[in-house]
This record gives sequence, structure tokens and C-alpha cells, in this order.
Amino acid sequence: MKFLLTSAGLTNTSIRVALEDLLGKPIASSKAVYIPTAMYANPGGSGFVWNELREQGELGWQELGMLELTTLPSLPEHYWLPSLEAADVIWVGGGNTGYLSYWVQASGFAQRVPRLLSKAVYVGVSAGSMMVTHSLHVNLSELKETGMYHDDEYNEAAPPNAGSNKTLGLVDFVIRPHLNLVEYFPNLTLCYLERAASRVDVPMYAIDDQTAIQVVDGKVVVISEGEWKLFEKEQRDKEERCDDE
Repeated sequence: MKFLLTSAGLTNTSIRVALEDLLGKPIASSKAVYIPTAMYANPGGSGFVWNELREQGELGWQELGMLELTTLPSLPEHYWLPSLEAADVIWVGGGNTGYLSYWVQASGFAQRVPRLLSKAVYVGVSAGSMMVTHSLHVNLSELKETGMYHDDEYNEAAPPNAGSNKTLGLVDFVIRPHLNLVEYFPNLTLCYLERAASRVDVPMYAIDDQTAIQVVDGKVVVISEGEWKLFEKEQRDKEERCDDE
């Protein structure tokens, strides 16, 4: 399986070159399917989806399709599955992670992904990247009390009755995207994420919007023109935590 897990898409030349290397051909000779589902659960999400579609068009794909996961339960499989099977890239966009998790499962998409990725490259953006990792973060005490899937690291809650914290579990680490994008995510500093990393039992990558994580058959390579940090459990147990207060 091949993954290119980004914070904000193909934001620089290094990440774009990495994708074409994974494809073994130019973007201009490749077919992509874009999945925008996560964005609709954010305020003004439809406008962001329009911007994302425009940017997808500007990438210069040979063919570009869009697949909305929320429609799949009401459609015959032969309406939509062939476009996924023909794709060179399955691009899962960012937005509300808990909502995306819910629809990845409820749509039946989760069951089809492993077979699809025997051919296609999976490109994730933010929530789309987190969806294939070991696990997601939610406030478990709040979930128990209210039933709401709230990621308090990003101050993001899934809509009522449409949230989940289940992932596809196709890579054995977790990701925290948008490192240092504090104007939108005030918690996303290295010091805060060092403390957050102590709550998980697998490696955690903090990546900024100029960074991507490439995974090919389990081998991980970081592609970056920005800032990133890997928090490994063995190191976390030994290191004294920083204090940004």
C-alpha cells in the first residue's frame, strides 16, 4: 500500500514530486477521485469544498471525479465503485475528523479501501490523513457523559449522532497536522503536542502544512520543506517535558 499523508495537500514542490514518484507517472497522466465529506461538517464547509475542487482542477489531473460518502448508502454500488477502481489516486480531504470517521464506516467505504489500495495511492489531507492511522483523539469523559465525539486538541466536535473515533488502522502511528498554525488551532505548538503524545502508545508525528508523511508497504519517509517532529514512546518515557505556559 502507498500513502501520502499531508497536513494541507500538495503545498510545495517536494510533496508534489513525492506523489508523482509514488504514481510512477506525472499527475497529468493520472486519474483521481476526491472525497470532500469531512469538510461539510465545518461552518461554511460547502464553500471550502468549492475552493478545494478548484484547487484540484488546477493540479492538472488527466481525469478528476468527486465522491461524496454520505450518498453511498442510497446508491447501487455499480454507480460509484468503478470510478474508485479506475483511480490512480484516492484523495480524502480534510475537515471534521469525527464526521469523516462516521461516514467512512457507515458508507461501506472502509471495507473497500484495502483492496482499492492494491492499485491506487491514498492521499490524505488533515482529517483524511488521520483516518488511516492507528487512532483518533477524543475527550473520552465527555463522550461518556454526552455522547459527543469532541477532539479537544483541535476544539472540534462531530455533529450529534454522526460521530466516531474509529480509523482504518492501515499505518501504525498517529498524526497531528497543522503544527504551529496557532491562529486557527491555538493548542498546536510543539510543547502542547509533546504532552499530547504522552497519551498515546504508538509513535506520533506532528507535521506542519509544508510536510507530508510517505508510507510505502510500511516504510515511512518524511517529506518536508517546513517543520515536523516525531514523538516516539521510548523517547517520551525518558525526556523531561517542555513547559510553554
